Amino acid sequence: MTKVESRTAADIECWLTDMDGVLVHENQAVPGAAELIQRWVDTSKRFLVLTNNSIYTPRDLAARLRASGLEVPEENLWTSALATAQFLKSQMPHGRAFVIGEAGLTTALHEAGFILTDQNPDYVVLGETRTYSFEAITKAIRLIGDGARFIATNPDATGPSNEGPLPATGAIAALITKATNREPYIVGKPNPMMFRSAMNRIEAHSETTAMIGDRMDTDIIAGMEAGLHTVLVLTGITAAEDIDAYPFRPDEVLDSVADLLPKIH
Repeated sequence: MTKVESRTAADIECWLTDMDGVLVHENQAVPGAAELIQRWVDTSKRFLVLTNNSIYTPRDLAARLRASGLEVPEENLWTSALATAQFLKSQMPHGRAFVIGEAGLTTALHEAGFILTDQNPDYVVLGETRTYSFEAITKAIRLIGDGARFIATNPDATGPSNEGPLPATGAIAALITKATNREPYIVGKPNPMMFRSAMNRIEAHSETTAMIGDRMDTDIIAGMEAGLHTVLVLTGITAAEDIDAYPFRPDEVLDSVADLLPKIH
């Protein structure tokens, strides 16, 4: 897809933004984030807050963000669980899935018309959970061996906790792959599918949509591959000195989302 080189924030009609490291950092709102979201709401901008975390439903996530100081309407949240459910609905309406995950994933699949079962499922769907069960992983390995298709919500190998890193979806997927010799299809970032499904949700077009992220290796590369205007903020994973290590560049680099406020009217 050809990128429009002259785009600026003033030309953008629709916004996609990552959550952790962009809007919130360690459960606290990043300065300027609440004002930016309010500006989008006040000016009727179409926007979605994206997260690879599949644990929470949009309602739960909105409540968690509210506790961090951010008022994000439920309908403006797009998770890897929602993207996965939409993808599977498009592939096999009314399909059957064996799911390892939390309410965010099971609710999304139920609402997409899927039957959740461990009896002859069409798919094994692996998402995020704080309580990975050896029994469930064993069941998943056997079902995939019997022909179920293997889907993962996101590739993140670890997740944060107060005590340090936790094994996450990508790490458990690697375990299952080792046991089955089957790689999962991963819907979440950096798969541009995550962004395309988000854009479909708000009827956005790549030529007038921007992606704000804090990671060059997920947010920026996927935004670029989806043909979006890309904005890297330095409040999360990527530092300014890291950018030159990558063979691609964001369209804009900003200290934080607060720097976008003067550009959006």
